Amino acid sequence: MNKSNELNLLVSEKREVAKDILEFRFAAPDGSGLPPFSPGSHIAVMTPSGANRQYSLINVGHQPEFYQIAVKLEPESRGGSQSMHADLGIGDPVTVQAPENSFPLIEAPEYLFIGGGIGITPLVGMASFCDANDKPFRLIYCARSEEHAAYCEQLKSTFGDRVVVHFDGGDPEKAYDFWEEFMIPNANHTYCCGPKPLMEEIQALSGHWPEEQIHFEDFNPQSGREYINSPFVVSIKSTGESFQVDEASTILETLRSNGLRVPSSCESGTCGSCKMRLVAGEAEHRDFVLESDEYDSAIMVCVSRGRGDIEIDFEDY
Repeated sequence: MNKSNELNLLVSEKREVAKDILEFRFAAPDGSGLPPFSPGSHIAVMTPSGANRQYSLINVGHQPEFYQIAVKLEPESRGGSQSMHADLGIGDPVTVQAPENSFPLIEAPEYLFIGGGIGITPLVGMASFCDANDKPFRLIYCARSEEHAAYCEQLKSTFGDRVVVHFDGGDPEKAYDFWEEFMIPNANHTYCCGPKPLMEEIQALSGHWPEEQIHFEDFNPQSGREYINSPFVVSIKSTGESFQVDEASTILETLRSNGLRVPSSCESGTCGSCKMRLVAGEAEHRDFVLESDEYDSAIMVCVSRGRGDIEIDFEDY
């Protein structure tokens, strides 16, 4: 994490809001106000496992007394959500970064919000902001079932017929038909957050729309790329240590689990915080930061991997 933006907060609330989804609220130990944020913002949270994960903010951020997020338990994940569910309780300290916004709400005549599953979280705050500021909007919320739909009843009771909820039971044949929403382009803006198939569908259906009117929130830019992970050995020149990086781990996670602290923030290859020197070997660059003339001398250890064994080192060594 970037220490200059770190906030040391406490867990003030923890509750279940849907099956396998827990809501957390983080507040200052002295009860003071927190840095404000705009609709669509997120925070990076240092999970109890040591992983750094980004979560959309749900509450309105004009003068926040807490940050509200929701975390879905992902059994097949690399441990971040599992540690949040199992190891973070009310009263525990938690380190977060000040809010950032990569999904900002742009001025438009009307908004269409499309959320799938846990992707509803940033849209709750957007809908609340629009409601408070008399901005026209509609929200389409797709989920497997009612028990999996966080904030479903709250959204329906607060926003009435501006909200459409659709349950497909996990059957692709029963998915919501979005074609009428995108058949004829207009001046409205669409904001979509959810699983990969939903966002791919919206992207395809809106292909004849101006690109700047369709917005997506995706904390894993790598998800649209097909990569095959192979194990390799990473060596640290300044310490003389070597570690095996297996198929399911990143270099960053491997170094962290062996007691080496590497600065990090997004952990998705977009911010540049975890840049290290590439001393020897060839890297498979999966980030969105490095220029091509840096490929032989640097590596982003949160997402990139070695094409075989590599040697790296800390930039300031």
